[in-house]
Amino acid sequence: MSERKLLLGDEAIALGALHAGLSGVYAYPGTPSTEITEYIQSSPYAREMGVRSRWCTNEKTAMEAALGMSYAGKRALVCMKHVGMNVCADAFINSAVTGVGGGLVVLAADDPSMHSSQNEQDSRFYGKFAMVPIIEPSNQQEAYELTIKAFDLSEELGVPVLLRVVTRLAHSRAAVNTGEPRPQNGLNPSDSRGWVLLPAIARKQYLKLIDKQQAIAAAAAGCGATKLELCPKKGAPGIIACGIAYNYVIDRLAAFPGKEVNILKVSQYPLPEEKVRSLAENSSEIMVFEDGQPVAEEALRAIVGDGFTIKGRLTGDLPRTGELDPDSVAAALGLPAAETFSKAQNLAARPPQLCPGCGHRDVYNALNEVVSEFPEARIFGDIGCYTLGALPPFSALASCVDMGASITMAKGAADSGLYPAIAVIGDSTFTHSGMTGLLDAVNDGSDITVVISDNLTTAMTGGQDSAGTSKFEAICTALGVAPEHVRVVVPTPGKIPEIKKILREEIEYHGVSVVIPRRECMQTLKRKKK
Repeated sequence: MSERKLLLGDEAIALGALHAGLSGVYAYPGTPSTEITEYIQSSPYAREMGVRSRWCTNEKTAMEAALGMSYAGKRALVCMKHVGMNVCADAFINSAVTGVGGGLVVLAADDPSMHSSQNEQDSRFYGKFAMVPIIEPSNQQEAYELTIKAFDLSEELGVPVLLRVVTRLAHSRAAVNTGEPRPQNGLNPSDSRGWVLLPAIARKQYLKLIDKQQAIAAAAAGCGATKLELCPKKGAPGIIACGIAYNYVIDRLAAFPGKEVNILKVSQYPLPEEKVRSLAENSSEIMVFEDGQPVAEEALRAIVGDGFTIKGRLTGDLPRTGELDPDSVAAALGLPAAETFSKAQNLAARPPQLCPGCGHRDVYNALNEVVSEFPEARIFGDIGCYTLGALPPFSALASCVDMGASITMAKGAADSGLYPAIAVIGDSTFTHSGMTGLLDAVNDGSDITVVISDNLTTAMTGGQDSAGTSKFEAICTALGVAPEHVRVVVPTPGKIPEIKKILREEIEYHGVSVVIPRRECMQTLKRKKK
């Protein structure tokens, strides 16, 4: 039965996937994508339909498992934040070459302005790199409808579809009109040799992918959500508005009804060349509004040529970094900004801090005291709540680059002669990307101490299951760490003397050692007590 629901953009995508006949969602939690999988996990309809929805160890395993479900003929969704695309890139790029069985949609949630991320990379580059369709909804209703379309398109063209959203759409709410769910696909395993990417077969499969490009472009041109609106006056300024940027453009133009412009709203890529040329023929210039990097702006130059005036992020008419907003759009259009409340003055900065009572606090307190005894010591950090150990009052970390980098950077520093080299990594991050680095260190006999700060959950993204819970000692010894140098402690203020003693002993041991401070996250503990 059709309903009207108030949904986050993430929730609209999740519901669209369920109504598209989803059989499984595969994901690693990462803001701003996490709520998609959580919505499916909490959905009574998903439970009734037997939709698989457990968290994966990392984005690569998620992508490969979803590809396996697609191979079996069923529809699968993969969800991650933009940097997760780096982790799953090998499988994602090759999935375009193998093709798909059941519909396969890869959701990438980008984070312009880096609200909770290390960079501002734009996932549309990955879609272009893989030569697959890219869909970018502009609002929650489109997020629901275009997710369903993405599954249909994937099966129609025989390739995965990249569905790209940004933080503002993922985490804002709007009313969404929903439809009837369709049944899941039946089991229909592929018997095609195209899934075996030996060079002789891969070359043939790649040619098939090339041959699909015309159909992929035609599908983008025919997307109902992509619309060209021309004003009667030829020679008016032209606008290309991609995804959520369309809302900002419409918002500001609505306040100035006399402003005549031509608008091409883009919700699917590659850019619809015929519509782009028509826009150019009727416009004096074109300004490109897109959240993220100048993907459409660069593609536009290839279509209309260098002689046409194009404005956007590359020309400085829009900010080169960060997300767009109605004010930056208004400024680019030569319109006054919307009236807002004045900003509060003389407020002190309030950087984020570890929660009161968090076990990571006790780890850093003990670690800082021990490290002060070693003038050349460096602590290499990783991605998680404990990254806040880089800030006062701890100021403990020398680096934080990407998931799992703490162990391998500590290894490289130790290889150069730095002593002591210490890595701090969380439980979920260790199983995501740290295990292979630890194996490298074991194989090389590196002189490093690894601290796996285990709070029994994936705390930074809201308390999802951690893949290695109750397995870390076994994992470390299986990777070759000597059992006597895998030490478990309970991080509490009263046990700091014991923790310091163990840390000191393992730092002074010239080999690979692992210390596991283990105490449940305060936030998940509170929820359990409630």
